[in-house]
Parts: sequence; structure tokens; C-alpha cells
Amino acid sequence: MVAQLFALKLRLLANNFRRTRWQSCGLITGVAIILALAGLVCAALIARRSAEDIAVTRDILTVAGAVVMIGFLVAPIIIGVNDRMDPRRFALFGLEQRTLSWGLALCGLLGVPTLALTAVLISTVIVWSSSAAATVVASVAALLALATCVLGTRIMVVLRSLLITTGQARIITGLIGIFLLLMLSPATVALTTVEWETSGFTVLGNIAAVVRWTPFGAAFAAPGNIATGTWVTAILQLFIAVITLFLTWWTWRRVLSRALATPGRNLSTKAHRRLGWFTLMPHGEIGVIAARSTTYWLRDSRYWVSVVAVLITPLVVLVVLACAGVPPRLAALLPVPIMALFLGWSLHNDTAHDSTAIWLHVVSGTRGMNDRIGRIVPVLATGIAVIVAGSALSVYLVDEWWLLPPLLGASAALLLGGLGVGSISSARFPYPAVRPGDSPFQQPQSTDMRSAMVQALTLIIPVLIALPALVFGVIGIAHGAGWLLASLAVGIVSGVIALVIGVAVGGKIFDRRGPEILAAALHPQAHGT
Repeated sequence: MVAQLFALKLRLLANNFRRTRWQSCGLITGVAIILALAGLVCAALIARRSAEDIAVTRDILTVAGAVVMIGFLVAPIIIGVNDRMDPRRFALFGLEQRTLSWGLALCGLLGVPTLALTAVLISTVIVWSSSAAATVVASVAALLALATCVLGTRIMVVLRSLLITTGQARIITGLIGIFLLLMLSPATVALTTVEWETSGFTVLGNIAAVVRWTPFGAAFAAPGNIATGTWVTAILQLFIAVITLFLTWWTWRRVLSRALATPGRNLSTKAHRRLGWFTLMPHGEIGVIAARSTTYWLRDSRYWVSVVAVLITPLVVLVVLACAGVPPRLAALLPVPIMALFLGWSLHNDTAHDSTAIWLHVVSGTRGMNDRIGRIVPVLATGIAVIVAGSALSVYLVDEWWLLPPLLGASAALLLGGLGVGSISSARFPYPAVRPGDSPFQQPQSTDMRSAMVQALTLIIPVLIALPALVFGVIGIAHGAGWLLASLAVGIVSGVIALVIGVAVGGKIFDRRGPEILAAALHPQAHGT
């Protein structure tokens, strides 16, 4: 039976390549990149075999191994892996729990990440192959680490399917995972400030001194301690690794038993007694569409991801600039324009998010211009508030109030230009989007490069629209207040012109291509026809 489960997993993996030609090519390319990166890591590790400083090699492998093991545990929660070998699917076959636990655990060995990890662990054995004792301990430690990573991943996947049953809860866990990654930014900045040439190995050794006694790093540190002659420490760390694997296996058996006895839960629905934004907005076409769009932004998880991206992107940019040594006073002026740019860009494929509901607009004869205006209302209102409040806060932090006009002008041009471009692209070039109710982290694959081109162009064109305001602002910083006011005026005027043209052109395209837009919604792979 274990062999049959193993064969089933192999067939499921092979079915991934039975897609369209472009999807298969993309999948093969992704696998090749992962394996190539694993090969580079293996080559770098093997090169350390001849290094004279054994303690540094031990510390590097300990810290890196602990990070990899934590990644195997956290990734299923953040990514939301679709488990096609869910234990609950085998509940009605009457299989022995012992057989099923071994079979599903061994199936976890089949996968590109696990194969890459196996290759890296084999390289660690080669690194410590200078003596027979270190080679034996490294081989045992590698097996313990591999088994712990595989079982830990299986446990987290099953726990996620058991505990996170509603679609909304799955989205929240994904967003929490993104914020957890964002919280690593201060640590990243701190590590980049370390002078690695002089004190880097000391910092690495201090980190490894703690990590080597944890369940995540013990297996990776034991072979190095054998090589350095600290046998007692190595035996204790190997004992920690064995206990960790035993507890992981015990947890896997308990989780599997719970999964086999727990049926899938039906998603509950929430009844709303009031019409919400529909009672607050005017009852014409624009008002109704604006109310629906506002409701989407507040309740639809696909739009939450866009909001999170708008908030996270400036922080990531600030981290990168801090690492590059950009002065904080200059970096403090960038978050608001970046947020304005991505807020405007968020509507570039908004029509596709309606999915089949777009037929209401087509069959009811909704004017394209009214559709375009209604969709931009919530984003425009939010963007204006963000630009005004954020710009005031930015100039207050740097204590340079004379920078307020160019900051407002550039941000307004980016927001309004993005909304104008998005009004055209969402009607003329819709591409496959996540369907309502699906996880926003599972973006449908496109069969051509059109989606990538649309995303790139709708992000670049608003920057070009705001370029005059940016240039006038730079000149104003050097030559006086007149140019600063010109930057504000040019930014607002160019943004308004781009928005008006975008709404008018996008509305006409929507009127002309209504049936094609509906066909793209019914058949996502035929987008843009």
C-alpha cells in the first residue's frame, strides 16, 4: 500500500506537466531555476570542504540550516499549499493508520523543494567527509534533518486544512505571513550594517551559539563539532535532533488520526440585513457601481491583498534605500508617491475581478463612462486622503514644509494618471484574475505574455505622466519656490487630463467591446480577444 501511495504521488506530479504548452514550459523553467540554485549552493558548500577555519563553516551551516528548517515549517501556512494527498481523502478506504502515516510521509519526499534540500544535505556530508567519524555523524544528521523537514511540512499542511476552514481565515493567515516577513526588515537592515570583513564572523558565531542548541539547528551543528573535536557537545546536539524527530513523528501520527476522524466543514455564510453603501450612494448608474466597488474593497479578500501591497511596498523600498545608504530625510519623501502609484495601478485589471457578474453591465446597457467613473470612486477618495495626510506627515517629519507642493503634485499625477490608464487597460486588455471566493494568492496562469506586458505598461505610463511634475520639483529644490508651485500645478493638471482622457476612452472601449469583455469573463484563457 505504501508503494501504491508513492506511485499515486508520482502520477500527480506528472500530471502537472499535462497542461498547455506555455504552462508546461513555465513549470519546467521554474523547476530548472530551483534546481540550478540548489546546484550553486551545493558547489559553494563543497568549496568550503578545504577551508581551514572549521568553526566558521560549522556556524554557517548551523544558521543556514536552521533558517531552511523554519522555512519548511512556515511556507505551507503563508503560501497555502493545495494538498492533493490530504489524509481525509483516504478516510473511507479502511487503511491502517500506521500504513497511511508511513505512506504519506514518504510521499513528502517527492517534490522539487525536498529534492533540492536532499542535494544540499548530501553536500553537507561531503563538507564533513575529512574523517570517518564526522562523515558518519554528518550522514545521520542529514537524514534526521531531512525527515524532520518533510514531516514538519506535512504536519503544517494538514493542520492548516483542519484549523483554517473558511476562505476568509485562509486569507488572514496569508496576510499575517506577509506581515511576519515584513517584520524581518529591521533584522535585515541590522545585518547589512555589520562590517562583515572585520566583525562579521563574530556576529555569526554569536548567532550560531544560540541556534545550535535549538531543534532547528542541532542536527546541522553536530557534524561540525565532531570535526572540531568537541565530541560531548556533538553527541548532545545529535540527541536533541533525535528527540526532535521523535516528537515530530508523534505529532504527525496524532494529526493524522485527527484528520481521519474530522470531516470537512461547510463554509458558513453571513446574512446582511442592510444595504450598506448602496443606501449612502446616489441611486444612478455611477452611484450603484461606486457602492459595489466600495463594498468589494472592504469585503473582498482579493482587494485586501492590493491594500496590503500598497502598504508594504513603500516599507520594502525604505529598507532597500536604507541598505544602500540613502539619507533618511530623502527616503521619508518617497512612501506617499509610491502608495499613490500603486493605488492608481490597482485598477488596471478591475473589470476581470467581476468575473461573470460583468454580464449585468453588458445586458443592462450600462454606459461605459459611468462604469469607469463608478469603479474609480473608492480608490480616488482613498488616494486623496492618503496623499493629503501622508504628504503633510512626510514634510513634518523632515521639517521642510516648502517641499509640500512638489510632493502633492507628483503624488496627484501618479494617482490620477494610474486611474486614467487603468480605466483603459481594464476594458481593452483584461487578463485572467482570481475568481471570487478563491484564494488571492493563487493567480491564474496566462497562456501568453500579455498579462505581464499590461502590468508593466500600466505601471510605467503613470510615471511618465508624473515626470514633468517630478522634474519641476527637482528644479524647484535647486532654484526656488516658483518651480515648486509649478510642480504642484503641472502635477494636478496632467493628472486630471490623464484621468479625463482615460475615463472617456475607456468608456468608449467598454461600450464597443462589451460582448468581448463578457466572453473573456466566461472563458478566462481567451482574454483580450
